[in-house]
Amino acid sequence: MSETSRAWEIGDAFGLEHLRLVERPAAGDPGPGQLRLRLEACSLNFRDLLIVKGQYDPRLALPLVPLSDGAGIVEAVGPDVTRVAVGDRVCGCFAPTWIAGEPDKTSIRTTRGGPLPGFLQETMILDAEGVVKAPAHLSAEEAATLPCAPLTAWSALVELGGLRAGDTVLVQGTGGVSIAGLQIGTLFGAKVIVTSSSDAKLERAKALGAWQTINYRTDESWGKTAARMAQELTGRAVDHIVEVGGAGTLAQSLRAVRPGGQIALIGILGGVKSSVALTKILMSQVRVQGVLVGHRAGFEAMNRALTAHGTQPVVDRVFPFEEAVQAFEHLESGKHFGKIVIRVGAA
Repeated sequence: MSETSRAWEIGDAFGLEHLRLVERPAAGDPGPGQLRLRLEACSLNFRDLLIVKGQYDPRLALPLVPLSDGAGIVEAVGPDVTRVAVGDRVCGCFAPTWIAGEPDKTSIRTTRGGPLPGFLQETMILDAEGVVKAPAHLSAEEAATLPCAPLTAWSALVELGGLRAGDTVLVQGTGGVSIAGLQIGTLFGAKVIVTSSSDAKLERAKALGAWQTINYRTDESWGKTAARMAQELTGRAVDHIVEVGGAGTLAQSLRAVRPGGQIALIGILGGVKSSVALTKILMSQVRVQGVLVGHRAGFEAMNRALTAHGTQPVVDRVFPFEEAVQAFEHLESGKHFGKIVIRVGAA
């Protein structure tokens, strides 16, 4: 084993210009209940970009290794580890202490990529309870996309939403969570509506199984349009909405959702403060459900479903480890479709 290991870290200040590649001692021997992971790939989420830029929580202690998503090979295990073995490919959990059930303050405050060290590094020591085995049919790059975006969509639609065949689902945009929502919805036999400002991206969404698509640039009343589409099929408006826009799109989501339906509040791409008439929620008994990724039990259930159906996450582009800054810039551009991945090991 090499005596040194490389890592990207946010240095002495926030900002992409302060993201630096450093060399430091490699992870040592794991202790009881621990494992040593050799990272193969990581993937990016919008949260990671906000953290690097200091817009998520400017009080985070620096230096900090970013990224909440990572997959790699178990190189060594400590005493009492039975969940995984040397040679297994595993994914790290976003909230490694959240095993099942509802979250608590500890699980909410101890998340990977901030405040806990993230996965943009070559080796690290992890608690074995905070990882899951990757689906065997996926590559390292595909497995690295799973811990946050797909699990968030799974939690929103399945764990918290009770998704059923024949339901209608609206996903906003074509980023990681929304594309995963499209795939999961289709897997369950739901009818999925996808919005985007790009007709080219909407065509790609159709190829993945989207039932209907809406260009929200050319249709400013897309919430009303989505409701009409669903009503023509089922007699009611949209059952489930994967809300990633936040303040910028919540009013449209409330126009789209059926009485008694669910809006899974996931993202803040359009801002964090919204002025919404509460009567729209109250009088239609709409459930606005906050979603913080998900627990380990949900991750394992999702992996079983992906394995059973042979589902592969959509990877937009893979960057080499040395081009982590360029990967963040690509995320910031909004040109991606699906997940952006950084390969840590050799191709």
